[in-house]
Parts: sequence; structure tokens; C-alpha cells
Amino acid sequence: MKKINLYDENDFNDLHMKRLLVHDSPYFKILNFNFKPGQELPIHSHDVEGQLSITVLEGEGEFLGKNASLPARAGDVLVCDISEPHGIRAREKMRVLVTIAPPI
Repeated sequence: MKKINLYDENDFNDLHMKRLLVHDSPYFKILNFNFKPGQELPIHSHDVEGQLSITVLEGEGEFLGKNASLPARAGDVLVCDISEPHGIRAREKMRVLVTIAPPI
């Protein structure tokens, strides 16, 4: 068992999003991304089977897809196949938690 406080372990960066590897195992991976307004994780996909979730912990922005975007605010969770194009853009300071299973 381990405990990590994301607010203590990961801050924000003026130049680019900040990334923290929270957990990595054969079963799943957890990442924390922090964005300042205008920063983004560009739309991308991975040619593997599995799923991911992106949970917005704080702030607002949008989930990005190949042909659409969806509003993203604290409490929202996006679930998709890893092979489906996905990304996120912040409109204000934003903290997200990404879970990937199986890990890539």
C-alpha cells in the first residue's frame, strides 16, 4: 500500500504541462498531469488494446478527440480505448489523473 498526495508532489510549470508518474504496475498505470491555461496534451493514440480514463480533479478545459471536443471540468471522467485519438486542453489551471490499463 502507498499513499501519494498529488497537491504536494506535483505543481505547475509556466512553460509546459507537468507530469508525475503516480503508479506503474503490470496491471495499470496512473499519471497526474497539471496544466496552466492554454497548455495541452495534444491529440494522440496508441496502437495497443486497452482503455484509459482521464479524470479532472481541478479546473476546466476540454477533452480533445479526432473530430470533436467535449467540455471538461472538475468531476468529469472521460473513458476511451487507448487506440482512440484523445487529448486535453486547459482553459484554466487544471489537474487531471490518467489511468491506463493495461499500462503502456
